[in-house]
Amino acid sequence: MGKKYFGTDGIRGKANEGVMRPREIMTLGMAAGKYFLGDETRRHSVVIGKDTRLSGYMIEPALVAGLTSVGMDVRLFGPLPTPGVAMMTRSLRADMGIMITASHNAYHDNGIKFFGPDGRKLSDAAEAKIEELMHEGLKEGLAGSYELGKAKRYDNAQSRYIEIVKATFPRRMRLDNLRIVVDCANGAAYRTAPATLWELGAKEVITLGVNPNGININNGCGSTDTTPLSEAVINSGADVGIALDGDADRLIMCDEKGRIIDGDQLLALMGKGWKETEQLARDGIVATVMSNLGLERFLANEKLELVRTPVGDRYVAARMRKDGYNIGGEQSGHLLMTDFAPTGDGTIAALQVLAEIVRQNRPASEVLNLFDPVPQRLKNVRYSGESPLMNDDVQSAISDASSTMGKSGRILVRASGTEPLIRVMAEGDDMGLVERLTDELCDYIARA
Repeated sequence: MGKKYFGTDGIRGKANEGVMRPREIMTLGMAAGKYFLGDETRRHSVVIGKDTRLSGYMIEPALVAGLTSVGMDVRLFGPLPTPGVAMMTRSLRADMGIMITASHNAYHDNGIKFFGPDGRKLSDAAEAKIEELMHEGLKEGLAGSYELGKAKRYDNAQSRYIEIVKATFPRRMRLDNLRIVVDCANGAAYRTAPATLWELGAKEVITLGVNPNGININNGCGSTDTTPLSEAVINSGADVGIALDGDADRLIMCDEKGRIIDGDQLLALMGKGWKETEQLARDGIVATVMSNLGLERFLANEKLELVRTPVGDRYVAARMRKDGYNIGGEQSGHLLMTDFAPTGDGTIAALQVLAEIVRQNRPASEVLNLFDPVPQRLKNVRYSGESPLMNDDVQSAISDASSTMGKSGRILVRASGTEPLIRVMAEGDDMGLVERLTDELCDYIARA
């Protein structure tokens, strides 16, 4: 069965419109509760965290109403990174975890991510079943008056999460000599990330994006706009910079010269470093089709394999579980290190990168820039109605462009999982050819 509401990373949309209205959210809460109550051996509880969006104050009580109406007990964390919710779901032995966030999107959007009792994101089949249950109506499966769920605040979620994250840093290491800039995107990690770095001994923690007001999340800050991070690193003479997104599951870094380091470079560093320290579960890492060809070539020189999946950290995680890899991620900064957490965690990933800088005792610019990316270009084409990718002529044009590129690069055309966009990516050794093929394909798709 196809899914109407769930995309590649939960449900997402403009707050107070469509599925993100209170009635629909309450219905979603009821459906999710009924799905997890289906197994009578389970504990009937759910934990809920959120980022700092204004609309979270509307979505949270709507979910609580739906969940408690079918008999689920609810623990409310308040602002907490998405990976923190995943960890606490497992740690507190809850049936389900819910994170209210639209990740790196602007404040006017919001979304809902679900985790199973193991702290992992739900399968496509589970999401499809929840959607099916949403159509049962508001009167089906309600708990009796004496069986209603209870809701309460859980006040120490942030401090508990900080301790879990700190425990992933090598015991005999400290951050004593590092001056670090951290940009928390006015999002979920605005308290936890700076506290973690400080408690691990950082010489100085310079903070950006730690004053959320409900509408400034991801606004000119964080991993989606790294200019303030670069400027702060240079102006303060910091050793390294860290940028998280609104729900803190994504990481972008910056060296002491202000150069931005994306997820591909971080994957290269961790793959090489963990191979040297014999921490790799297998001789390779998992990334998506969007990762740069330069990463693939670098790993091949290190005798490491790059395994590619569709876009979305859930697909990376699924392949890692299936084949036993313990490092994976996306160019955008979702980094999964399953030795430490069931889902991507920007703060944990940053700590592992900082551990490599400490271990090598060299400047970040020397540690973090391991390969020259192959020229890559990404353009988006917005559409309405049926996807242009259903057009046979468009598919033929994509095939022709791939043939023209040949073995010197790659062409990738895909539909966005969260917006009505067609994403066109080309990469290759000849930048002129990359630009020409990208423009030609976008024009063709736009006409179609």
